[in-house]
Amino acid sequence: MTKTVFIATAEPYSGKSLIALGLVNMLLSKAQKVGYFKPIIDASPREKKDIRLQTVLQHFKLPIAYEDTYAYTRPEVLRLIETNGQGEIIDTIIHKFKQIEENYDFTVVEGSDFVGPGTAFEFGYNAQIAKNLGAPVILVLSGDDKPTAQIINTVLTTLRSFETNEVQVLMVVVNKVAPAQLDDVRQLLQTQLPAELILAVIPAEKELSQPTMREIYEGLGAKLLFGEESLTNQVDNFVTGAMQVPNFLNFLKPNVLIVTPGDRGDIIICALQANLSASYPRVAGIVLTAGSEPEAPVLRLIEGLQTVVPIIAVSTGTFETSTRVAAVKSRITPDNTRKIRLAINTFERYVNREALEEKMVSFRSEGITPHMFQYRLLQWAKRQRKHIVLPEGNDDRILRAAAHLLRQEVVDLTILGNPDEVAASVKRLGLNLPLGHVQVVDPAQSPHYPEYVETFYELRKAKGVNQDMARDLLRDVSYFGSMMVYKGHADGMVSGAVHTTQHTIRPALQFIKTKPGMSVVSSVFFMCLPDRVAVFGDCAVNPNPTAEQLAEIAMASADSSKAFGIEPRVAMLSYSSGTSGEGADVDKVRKATQLVREKRPDLKVEGPIQYDAAVDPLVGRQKLPGSEVAGQASVLIFPDLNTGNNTYKAVQRETGALAIGPVLQGLNKPVNDLSRGCTVDDILNTVIITAIQAQQG
Repeated sequence: MTKTVFIATAEPYSGKSLIALGLVNMLLSKAQKVGYFKPIIDASPREKKDIRLQTVLQHFKLPIAYEDTYAYTRPEVLRLIETNGQGEIIDTIIHKFKQIEENYDFTVVEGSDFVGPGTAFEFGYNAQIAKNLGAPVILVLSGDDKPTAQIINTVLTTLRSFETNEVQVLMVVVNKVAPAQLDDVRQLLQTQLPAELILAVIPAEKELSQPTMREIYEGLGAKLLFGEESLTNQVDNFVTGAMQVPNFLNFLKPNVLIVTPGDRGDIIICALQANLSASYPRVAGIVLTAGSEPEAPVLRLIEGLQTVVPIIAVSTGTFETSTRVAAVKSRITPDNTRKIRLAINTFERYVNREALEEKMVSFRSEGITPHMFQYRLLQWAKRQRKHIVLPEGNDDRILRAAAHLLRQEVVDLTILGNPDEVAASVKRLGLNLPLGHVQVVDPAQSPHYPEYVETFYELRKAKGVNQDMARDLLRDVSYFGSMMVYKGHADGMVSGAVHTTQHTIRPALQFIKTKPGMSVVSSVFFMCLPDRVAVFGDCAVNPNPTAEQLAEIAMASADSSKAFGIEPRVAMLSYSSGTSGEGADVDKVRKATQLVREKRPDLKVEGPIQYDAAVDPLVGRQKLPGSEVAGQASVLIFPDLNTGNNTYKAVQRETGALAIGPVLQGLNKPVNDLSRGCTVDDILNTVIITAIQAQQG
């Protein structure tokens, strides 16, 4: 069963609260611990707490601290958007959401409200958040005061927008539909929506939309004169008290709000008496307009009454006040248990609970976003702290990355280099390398140096290596670091910021060697594209692999993909798709594909296939209809190094994708290479991946 569902809308006042209350109530019948999270709230809790969060937390007594239920306020998000902090927004939301998700059986996530400044950003951000959380969506739209054609068009357009953003929608709820339109809306949507999509059409429930006196008091910014204890009174209609008393009494209806100038003592006293009389309907409250308040004798009379309805005063005129009263939107509040119960009952009456539960049980998130991928990597690395050696302590980028990794408590580190020079660089850069989880080692001065020399000599003497050669080579940081990994004094090594790929991996090939059953060391890049993570291999090691080697690279890349949480759908790339092409190059890919199918029938693999057919669903359906891979490949295997290296760099530069790697695969213990143009973030990501590889053994 999916552990998360996202309630989203595309407009204000859609009635999300009804769905939120009904959904949490439904889930509490299935799970012991239900969490609630709203990524973006409208205002700072210091100013005003979010009504819906308060209502859900208090009514269901959810044991979540209010400050844990949100990530940002609307003004904070707008400021970050202005300073290009979009990535920070998503990362923080994921981090806070995960803290709740880890402690609860199920988490309901509620999208933003589309009320206030900056509504233009909200739809895209709600879709982006839902996708990054891997959460299916319940889409809530309002039919309030809309013709049937507009309702249908809004539903279909909004649904397409979510699908375009690759967000999966479980259910569409059309709320607040006029009773006369119910059947038409339901029938038209049933014929136009996908059959697997759950549909709920909910009629307008007048009692849910009517405001309380408290909402009118707060909405008008009024002054409270009397009746604070009755501010929960519901207002079903209002009347202007601008006529003579006998005529005025004819306009009173149940739960009426009376809007009248403050100097109309006759209307005020008449309204209060009518409320006490069994012959007239209940009065909800009185709004006094035009900045005037009752004269002293009238106030004295009111003060002596045992029962007084709320009386509030405003500075605006009667007409303007009436207009503002009509515009007040009601919200379900924690103290209004009657509305809460009505919302839950309405949900249960019009939502197919069994179908929704079944959808949740069978839901599987498709793909993984770059932000979630990086968050997941960091959490995996922290599960079991590993020891990584960084041979290039003379590079500032390495030292900056080391400081960050130690601050985050991700790994233990050994940095190779002259301790005095490293200390001077750390001071110059203003860094802090906390003692206890890091050591700086000069290979030639290490107490392990003689042991490493002897071990290397024994391993390589058959290849012509003598003692002097062994001593010279073990002064080299790449050889020393690799020997640390071989001897178990470190769990993995990351190098290449200064050294070439050959210099980094040659020692590993000489004595760490390949895993049993593997004949070739290859590499993958985790390409963090704007909306998904793809695995590219081999883009760094093998210049022109044979069909057999290409098959091995494909299988190793699929395993790497799966190990890091990406479902492998393998595309064996070539300049033609299917059976259309001929020639030695395409035949090699065809043979490699066949070998993968024979050796690993568990893998979804397609080849030969062109890049566009592999990643574009429309092209994939046209060129290879019925393929499980075409149009949705997650692992892309290039036929040679020339193609792979240039393609990953082109994609990286043209799309702004983050390329994590190259990550080496096939070695007995993890050694990974960096590009000499790497950034601090590249180093961080590669160390984290190396630590995870070390955990996996």
